Amino acid sequence: MSAQLLEQVTGYCARLRLLRVAAQLPTVLAQAERGETSLLEALGTLLGAEATARETVRLKTSLAMSHLPAVKTLEDFDFSFAPSLDRTRVQALASLDFVRRQENVLLLGPPGVGKTHLAIALAVAACRAGLQTYFTSVAELVTSLLAAQQRGQLATRLQFYTKHALLVLDEVGYLPLAPGGPNLMFQLVSARYKRGSLVLTSNKPFRDWGQVFGDEVIASALLDRLLHHAVVLNIRGASYRLRDRLPDLGPEAPPAPVKPCGRPPRIPAPEGR
Repeated sequence: MSAQLLEQVTGYCARLRLLRVAAQLPTVLAQAERGETSLLEALGTLLGAEATARETVRLKTSLAMSHLPAVKTLEDFDFSFAPSLDRTRVQALASLDFVRRQENVLLLGPPGVGKTHLAIALAVAACRAGLQTYFTSVAELVTSLLAAQQRGQLATRLQFYTKHALLVLDEVGYLPLAPGGPNLMFQLVSARYKRGSLVLTSNKPFRDWGQVFGDEVIASALLDRLLHHAVVLNIRGASYRLRDRLPDLGPEAPPAPVKPCGRPPRIPAPEGR
C-alpha cells in the first residue's frame, strides 16, 4: 500500500466529507491486500459504513426536529394489555400507506391505554422513512396559533403545521381550549385536508366533541373532514400506567370503559366550509 496514495485518497474523502470511509480505509485496504476480502467487498464495506453513519445522523436530526416527547416504537407496545386492539391493523399502519394516501388516524380511549405511545410509534416510523413529521399536544398547538395570530403571523404558523407529511395532535379533549382555539383548530384541519395526514389521540368519544370545542357546528365540521378518509381505533381497557397498582387499589381502581367511541351524529357543516 503506497502511503502517498493512501494520503491522497484520504484527502479526497475529506473533501467529499466521506469521514467514515476515511476512518476505515487503511484497515479495509489492508484486508483486501492480504486477500481476506475482494476489492468489491472492500468498497461495499466502506460505502456501507458511510451510509449507515449518515442514516443514523439523519434519523437523529429528524427525531429532534419532530418535537417528540420520547422515542417509542410498536415493538415496545404491550399488546397483551390492550386485547381490544387489532395488532395486525396497527402494524399495517406502520407501513405508512395512510400517510402516502394523506389519510388520518384517530386513536380513541380512556387515559393510560396507550394512545400516545401508538401515536409516537407512528411518528418514529415516519421519521425513519424520511417523512417530515411533527408532534404536539392540542393545547400547545392552540397556544402557538393564538400567539402567532396576535403577532399577525397566523398564516406563517399555519403553513408550518401544514408542511409536514405527518402531524400528530395529542390529547384532544384533555384540557379546555382557550377562546378562539376551536376556530384555529378548524382552520388547521381544513388547511391539511387532503394535503397531509393527521394522527389524533382523544379520551373523548366523538359525540362529546361539541362540548370539547364549545361549538357543535365547529365540532361537526372538524369531524366531517377528519373522518372522510380516516382509520379509527377504539382502545378499551384499564390504564397501563396503573397495571402494577390495580391489586392495591381494589374497588378504588378506575373502571375500564367498555363502550366504544362511535361516530358523531351527522350535523351539516356550515355553508362554505
